[in-house]
Amino acid sequence: MAKSWATLGVDLHLEPAGSSGLRRGLTDALRDAVRTGRLAPGTRLPSSRALAADLGIARNTVAEAYADLVAEGWLTARQGSGTRVAERAVPPPAAAAPRRRAPGGPTYSLVAGIPDLASFPRAEWLKAARRALAGAPFQALGYGDPRGRPELRAALAGYLARARGVRTDPEAIVVTAGFSHALRILGTVLRARGVRTVAVESYGLDVHRALLRDAGLATPALPYDELGTDTRPLGSEGAVLLTAAHQFPMGTALHPDRRTAVVDWARRTGGLVLEDDYDGEFRYDRQPVGALQGLDPDRVVHLGTASKSLAPGLRLGWMVLPPSLVEEATAAKGHADTVGVLDQLTLAEFMASGAYDRHVRAARLRYRRRRDALAAAVADRAPDVRVTGIAAGLHAVLRLPPGTEQPVVQAAAWQGLALHGLSLHRHPEAATDPLDALVVGYGTPPDGAWTGALEALCRVLP
Repeated sequence: MAKSWATLGVDLHLEPAGSSGLRRGLTDALRDAVRTGRLAPGTRLPSSRALAADLGIARNTVAEAYADLVAEGWLTARQGSGTRVAERAVPPPAAAAPRRRAPGGPTYSLVAGIPDLASFPRAEWLKAARRALAGAPFQALGYGDPRGRPELRAALAGYLARARGVRTDPEAIVVTAGFSHALRILGTVLRARGVRTVAVESYGLDVHRALLRDAGLATPALPYDELGTDTRPLGSEGAVLLTAAHQFPMGTALHPDRRTAVVDWARRTGGLVLEDDYDGEFRYDRQPVGALQGLDPDRVVHLGTASKSLAPGLRLGWMVLPPSLVEEATAAKGHADTVGVLDQLTLAEFMASGAYDRHVRAARLRYRRRRDALAAAVADRAPDVRVTGIAAGLHAVLRLPPGTEQPVVQAAAWQGLALHGLSLHRHPEAATDPLDALVVGYGTPPDGAWTGALEALCRVLP
């Protein structure tokens, strides 16, 4: 309950949790009022009887709270003068002084996997939403096709063919609520087909491995070397999950020989390749490597999202499926669509109008400049650190001297900088030797915070 002293102008917030809880709550409230100066030194407090009546609690509770604070030195009690706030200097709250920041409340974030959300094209998105809603037939607001709105599937088929070399048609596309949703669906389908093992890369996101394990699938790690993920050891696995265009987080492109080898494996064994094309549009030193799906649309499932190009909060993704898999994946998704119709219609209009291409071009330029600035700053300020990986995507890997990864990550946290080490993404059963490195997401900070984030990073590098 909350009661107030009208004569003192102090609100006391007490929780009705028994007499002991009321006593403790009253003691804490009074102590806080004195500490913060709301009850000035020398202020006379109401008698225990009067305050108890005002608050609707027992007089003994007030008397005991007063006695506790007298013992602590916050109050004084003298016969004939009542209970008063002690006459002593109460230090004001400490001024905001530079200090090391504890983990948990970062000023800057260089965590990979998130684009610059401040650059989301709000005005263009709103225009597209208005046009899409104005032109949508009323039937569009029903449950509809579980594969997703035909307008979006048509727009995706055209865009992916043009930008990523994907060979498909709208009938083979299923819209999802992001990559994790798609992987959950595929896990269900693979398990129902009798698959028990999906090979994964030595470095990747644990949440993706967990989704496959939740479906009852084992996730052994493929080796990794200077040519990227080694697909040659693939044998009886039913599928393999790859980030072929830009390995996450190592930042390499799958070697051409290994691209060919994994497709040959899938043809020979009847396995499936799950291609996570999470940021394939962002290549800065050359044209983006085409999608692996283009080599064999019957054996490769192409997976993409708007999470890196626009924003993860949109929860919009897609699967480009082999024809033989469409019916099973659609059934696993369910007949009640889990992706908002209005967002699907808006993205379809956003793509059809050319706004999506314009936004990707602008984002590509912004992220390229940031990567260049990161590489230049590291070369100048930390010559023992090396920026590795192709010039692509929204993150870079900084190779560190041996034994320095954890101290650097800890120092970054104390500097108010959120930053992940490479070890966070290493498969626990990976055969490759551990590397000391940082995974730096240069796409994450808004423009106004980028310089500060880069400076904070340079301060903690060895």
